[in-house]
Amino acid sequence: MNLKIMCDSLLNFLRVKKDIILLIIIVSATTLAVSTIISIWLSRYHNLHFPSLGTIQVIGVEVYGGDVNKTQDGTPFIDWGTVYPGTTTSRSFYINNTGNTPVTLILKISNLTFQDAENQNVTGNLPIENPLELTWNYNNTVLERKEVIYVTLTLTASSNKDFLEYLIAYDVTKFSFDIVITPFEQH
Repeated sequence: MNLKIMCDSLLNFLRVKKDIILLIIIVSATTLAVSTIISIWLSRYHNLHFPSLGTIQVIGVEVYGGDVNKTQDGTPFIDWGTVYPGTTTSRSFYINNTGNTPVTLILKISNLTFQDAENQNVTGNLPIENPLELTWNYNNTVLERKEVIYVTLTLTASSNKDFLEYLIAYDVTKFSFDIVITPFEQH
């Protein structure tokens, strides 16, 4: 009986407040659309896109295949291509546990560097803590000795207003960073 009362109560609330709920949905959708349009417009108008490379540092695991390339000295890297603020870009590759023990993996970014149109490193302080977010589809499962998995990394560039202003003010045209994949032994 309580369920019927709750359902009736909810339906009555929705009937009474439908105009307000509809207004909230319209305002939210409009805000999201306008933010996206402004971000894209700023990116294109101010040429806010930047080619990028991510050098991969690994210990006890090997990365290869998929979107992994190698420098002349054999260092693996990912070419993220042109990245626009507010967008995501994905790249995939294999990880092989070359060690003798089962491991779990941790992913992080280090040595993030922005460069201007003259290929000089930008020295201004970043206005936000994480202008680039790197995630992956690896779910912390144990990677057994000699086991190979296929992972996808997703890079998201912030569309934060302060970050966009930073890119414009410092004439940022490209960036690079190290992708660090660290194995932790599991017993």
